[in-house]
Amino acid sequence: MKTVALVQARMGSSRLPMKSLICLRGLPLIDWVVRRVSRAELVDQVVVAVPDTPLDQVLAEHLTRQGVACFRGAEDDVLARFCAAGRAFGADQVVRVCADNPLIWGGAVDALLRFYRRGNCDYAYNHIPRNNLWPDGLGAETLSFSLLEELDRRAVEPAHREHCLSYIWDHAAAFRIGTFDPEDPALRRPELKLDIDTREDYRRLALLPIRPDMTPRELIAAADQAAPAVSGDAR
Repeated sequence: MKTVALVQARMGSSRLPMKSLICLRGLPLIDWVVRRVSRAELVDQVVVAVPDTPLDQVLAEHLTRQGVACFRGAEDDVLARFCAAGRAFGADQVVRVCADNPLIWGGAVDALLRFYRRGNCDYAYNHIPRNNLWPDGLGAETLSFSLLEELDRRAVEPAHREHCLSYIWDHAAAFRIGTFDPEDPALRRPELKLDIDTREDYRRLALLPIRPDMTPRELIAAADQAAPAVSGDAR
């Protein structure tokens, strides 16, 4: 079984344009994501799924120069882009990763896959603190490629095409959805926001003394130490 982490990335974000190539501590955000996801032991390949627009050509060329696998597809039909990318790289299992999660942790991805592989759910997640105690931005989402293809056949609403796994949440009764808490009690911090959606999110993380190789405990400690000095956080 081949497990492929598909990183959803683009340059045309309305809230923070060019986000994927904005530097955090001297390194583009997309590089943070790829490096940290690549440390997941249960992921066989990391692929960045990029829109096929002229603007996103810049991102695609950057990834190619870094030796990162890249797939280009529809900008707004993210579900179609993901299906095509998974098919192109022979995925049996898909891990969806958002490129606005530069502090994603490979260990959290491995924990997610181990949880999923127990066979009790169709879709599992730990990227957001919803019915769990994970910080926002350390984890990911996962499902089988066959279920992803099924979603592609079922979903017709534009919102379900753009937000490619939202169909599951909007039809939750039809799926077994699973999540879990971090094994390490020190990581049970659902109030922490470690992703980047806005300029304020970027400012907050850019002021932290962080490195791409830091453990989640180190990242949380850095966030806690800086909290009094970084005011006006957007939660």
